[in-house]
Amino acid sequence: MEHIVTVQDAVTAFAPWMEPTDAELDAIEHEMPVVLADVELLDAHIVTLDRTPSELDMRRIRRARRRALAARVALVNRTPGEAA
Repeated sequence: MEHIVTVQDAVTAFAPWMEPTDAELDAIEHEMPVVLADVELLDAHIVTLDRTPSELDMRRIRRARRRALAARVALVNRTPGEAA
């Protein structure tokens, strides 16, 4: 009979040394406008999954797409030390 044991990595997956660094948290915060704009675009698409998109839906998708692209452009054009 074989014993079932836990894997050591799974047990220590949340060890303090596995936490994100300050630099990683800053990078996430720096990219947050892009993430939020992408979520808005996904929401606009999800609304239209189970029905034919109306003109209002299409405007919402186009507006969300423009915001997502603008957020990406703003992220690329920002200097690394510049605040949002």
